[in-house]
Amino acid sequence: MLATFDARAARRGDQVFKLIAIAAGSTIVAAIVLIAIFLLVRAIPALRANHANFFTSAEFDTSSPAKLAFGIRDLLMVTVLSSVSALVLAVPVAVGIAVFLTQYAPARLARPFAAMVDLLAAVPSIIFGLWGIFVLAPKLQPIAEFLNHHLGWIFLFKSGNVSLAGGGTIFTAGIVLSVMILPIITSVAREVFRQTPRIQMEAAQALGATRWEVIRMTVLPYGRSGVVAASMLGLGRALGETVAVLIILRAAARPGSWSLFDGGYTFASKIASAASEFSEPLPTGAYIAAGFALFVVTFVVNAAARAVAGGKVNA
Repeated sequence: MLATFDARAARRGDQVFKLIAIAAGSTIVAAIVLIAIFLLVRAIPALRANHANFFTSAEFDTSSPAKLAFGIRDLLMVTVLSSVSALVLAVPVAVGIAVFLTQYAPARLARPFAAMVDLLAAVPSIIFGLWGIFVLAPKLQPIAEFLNHHLGWIFLFKSGNVSLAGGGTIFTAGIVLSVMILPIITSVAREVFRQTPRIQMEAAQALGATRWEVIRMTVLPYGRSGVVAASMLGLGRALGETVAVLIILRAAARPGSWSLFDGGYTFASKIASAASEFSEPLPTGAYIAAGFALFVVTFVVNAAARAVAGGKVNA
């Protein structure tokens, strides 16, 4: 009788825990759905009153509620360029740091060095922005001028719509963003590489593999999906970064092109720059529409990364 009672109590406890877990997981899904619905409902009136093509127009004029004309072409361009350039710069460095900390560095050096890298995530965005525009930008000017002079025939490095002397370009913003997302990617990659099965590494060594060959044949393939997931986490941070980008980037005087030496606004910095003007429903709805576009872009990027990482794990 006592054993039967204990079994029933255990099953009841399992059911309660299952319901709690389902409720916790559903909360995240419900929050995402509610945010999407809120953004869409608030954006629809402005989209209906819009006198420009929302997807292809470079204009973003909300000064007159009666003549709204806004589009996300340039916002999408600047957001993609700054975020992707940051990812291209940060991922190789982050993977190199993670490999060094897990495979080469002695324990007494790896722990403090890892803590130092992780502390970068605690630096406020405004500090990165001020450092980027006042300290880093002047140092990058010779590099920017060199790239513009010798590689200006490539669209990424041709002359933009802001002066290189000021440093308020996508080039500078991308480098600052790469520093900001570096601790996220490094931390995840480091933990994934650390979980590489020791037996696989020892088997490679037994076959005569060098240290680099062991890393190339066992550590990097094992951690590939983790690096992809970490990269997408960093990309999500870069896509939504606001204050640092707002401080660094200079507003473009004319519609830009796909050049790293352009200025302009990202989705987030454009919304933040006009936060004090959110008094009329239609102009506010225009910025909410831009925020909804950023929400969709971020969601699609993370969904694609999930599919890629999942595919590589199954492979």
